[in-house]
Amino acid sequence: QVHRKSVKKGFDFTLMVAGESGLGKSTLVDSLFLTNLYTTRTLLSAEERLTKTLEIQKHEVDIEERGVKVKLTVVDTPGFGDAVDNSQCWKPIAEYIDQQMEQYFRDESGLNRKNIQDGRVHCLLYFISSLGHGL
Repeated sequence: QVHRKSVKKGFDFTLMVAGESGLGKSTLVDSLFLTNLYTTRTLLSAEERLTKTLEIQKHEVDIEERGVKVKLTVVDTPGFGDAVDNSQCWKPIAEYIDQQMEQYFRDESGLNRKNIQDGRVHCLLYFISSLGHGL
């Protein structure tokens, strides 16, 4: 009975992708879920990428496979690792994950727990450039 209810209601899944520009993050996500999440994406020139800061973007899509509904949220981090000094580039990502965990904890601790939106990051894929000289 619990299984049937869960399948009928559907699941929330949040995937975060991080890595330098041009490593194939959006291509992998599009081919993995057979969607086209990045229809409004524009490719930036080298000069624009130098001045761009890390900005976290969310893309949502509803997927149904064999009667199971999944609300997929892909959290993209364009500009991550593109700077010369990347010693502090991880901080906005860690802050975002902490914010989502705190929000979920507040919602679950409240009185109205019926319609909680799960924005927690369930999986983070970190893309490493093959041209680097090590981690």
